[in-house]
Amino acid sequence: MIPKVSSRTIQKTHCSNVKIRCFEILFILVLLLLPCTVSGQLKLSSYNTTNDSNAPQPPKGLCLEKVGNGSYVHMVPHPDGSNRIFVCNQKGKIWLAVVPDVGSSQSLMIDESDPFLDLSDQVQFATEMGLMSIAFHPNFTKNGRFFVAFNCDKSQQPGCQGRCSCNTDVGCDPSKVESPRESYPCQFHVAIAEFTANGTSSSRLSWKGHANSVEVRRIFTMGLPFEAYHAGQIIFGPADNYLYFTIGDASHVNDPYNFAQNKKSLLGKILRLDVDNIPGAKEISRLGLWGNYAIPKDNPYATDNEYQPEIWALGFSNPWRCSFDAENPSRFICSDIGKNQYEEINVIKRGGNYGWRVYEGPYPTHPSYAPGGYTKSSSITPIFPVAGYSHDNVDASKGPASVIGGYFYRAATDPCLYGCGNFTSFSVPFGCAHDSPMQCGFKPGVQNVPDLGYVLSLGEDNNKDVYLLASSGLYRVAAPSRCGYRCSKEMCSNSTRVPSSGTLLKAAYLVACVISGIVFVFL
Repeated sequence: MIPKVSSRTIQKTHCSNVKIRCFEILFILVLLLLPCTVSGQLKLSSYNTTNDSNAPQPPKGLCLEKVGNGSYVHMVPHPDGSNRIFVCNQKGKIWLAVVPDVGSSQSLMIDESDPFLDLSDQVQFATEMGLMSIAFHPNFTKNGRFFVAFNCDKSQQPGCQGRCSCNTDVGCDPSKVESPRESYPCQFHVAIAEFTANGTSSSRLSWKGHANSVEVRRIFTMGLPFEAYHAGQIIFGPADNYLYFTIGDASHVNDPYNFAQNKKSLLGKILRLDVDNIPGAKEISRLGLWGNYAIPKDNPYATDNEYQPEIWALGFSNPWRCSFDAENPSRFICSDIGKNQYEEINVIKRGGNYGWRVYEGPYPTHPSYAPGGYTKSSSITPIFPVAGYSHDNVDASKGPASVIGGYFYRAATDPCLYGCGNFTSFSVPFGCAHDSPMQCGFKPGVQNVPDLGYVLSLGEDNNKDVYLLASSGLYRVAAPSRCGYRCSKEMCSNSTRVPSSGTLLKAAYLVACVISGIVFVFL
C-alpha cells in the first residue's frame, strides 16, 4: 500500500461557552487508493453504549478548511501544550510548525527549508516505505527524547542491521521466500531510533529548535520478509508511558507464513515496549530482544514462553493508525487494513487476538497458498471489529479502499460531531469552508467539488481539533456554519452562506467517524 500566530484578538467561529452533553466520538478516516472522484456522499456509522432514544441526530454535514499545502504522512502535537505541531513526510523530514487559531483566516506557519530533523539519508523511501511515524516522550519538554519509526535498506544505509523476521523460530526459510519485487528477504528493515532535541529544557523549545541528527540509540531493528504491509506507528500510552508499536504481517498477499497468528513472530502484532528502563547488553541478549528496550512486567505474555514477550495484541493484517481516547486512556482504537475483503476498526485489548489470518473482519479465510500452515478457528477466541466495511460496498471500478484510522473527536469546533447512536450507517454532505485560509482545489470539470487527492493519515492538535493529512495539503475540521451546514449546538457563527449542492464532497474515499465511535465513509 507518510513562527507564532498573530497575537491580535480573533473572532471565533464557534462558541466556546456552549453547554454540550458529553458524548464521545471517534473520528476515523478511510482511504481509497486512488484520487477523489465524484461518486457519492459521506457515509457514517455510529456507536453508543447506551440506548438513549433522545440521542442527537447525525450531523448535517462535515466542513473542512485548508490550512497548508504540504503533504505529510504523520502529525503529532507538541508535548508542551502549545499551538505547535510536528509533521513529517515519508521521505524522512520532520518539521516544527504552528497551527493558526480556528477561524483566524491564517494558514500553517512552517519553514520547509529548515526542518527540525532530516533523516532522508537514513530512510528507504518507496511506495510503501519511508518514515512512518514519530512519537515524543511524555517528558519531552525536560528530557528532549523522541522516537522515529522508519524503513531502511540493509544494502544502502549503514546501521540497518537486524535479525530477519523470517527464521527457523517461526518456520520460515529466507532462502525459499520469493519476493514479488527485485529484492531479497530482509533486505529492508523496520526500525525505531531515539533522538534528542537541542535547546530543550524546562522551558518551551523555541521555534528555531532543532534535533541532533545523530541517533542516541537504535531501539528496534527487524528485517522484513516482504516489502509491504508493515504498518509502523509508534505512540506512547497516556496512562502507562510505554511505547506501543504496530507491525503488519509484511505480506503482499494473504500472510502465507501465518505470521499474524504465530506466537513467536512479531509480525501482525501490536507491541508494547519500555524505553525508559533499558537493560544491559547481556540481559537483552539473554531475553532475545530485537533492540534496546525492556519488557513491561504486565505485558500479557511477559512470562509465557510460548509467546514473544513484546506482544500486546495479535492477529492483524496492517494496523496503520491507532489512537488513545484523551478522556479515557483505557480506550485504544486501531484500524486494520485488510487484504481482499474487509477493512476494520478494532478496540484493542490486552492480549486480544483480532483474528487475521483465520478471519478477515468477521469473515473466515482459508488461503490456497499457505507454506506456513493454518490456524484452526476453534483454537482462538477472536475479537471482531467494532466497525468496518466490505470491499463489495465500494464501487468495484474504483478499486478497494483502505482504512486509515483516527481519533475520538474531543474538539469544540464542531459541536454536532458530539453525538451518539448505535452502530448504524447514514450519509452526510461534505464540503470546504467558503472562507478557508487557503483555497481548496476542485475536481477538474466538476463545479465546486473539493479534490483532496490521497488521504494519508489524520492528526490532532493540543486543542483536540482533527486534521486530514492529504496529498493535496493539510485540512482541519471547521465549524459547520462555514460550509452552510446547520448545527443547533453551534450558537455562534460567522456565516449563513449555504453552498450549492456541488460543494458536497463526492469523493472516492471511505471515511469513517465512530461515535464512541463514529465512522465516516466517503463513497
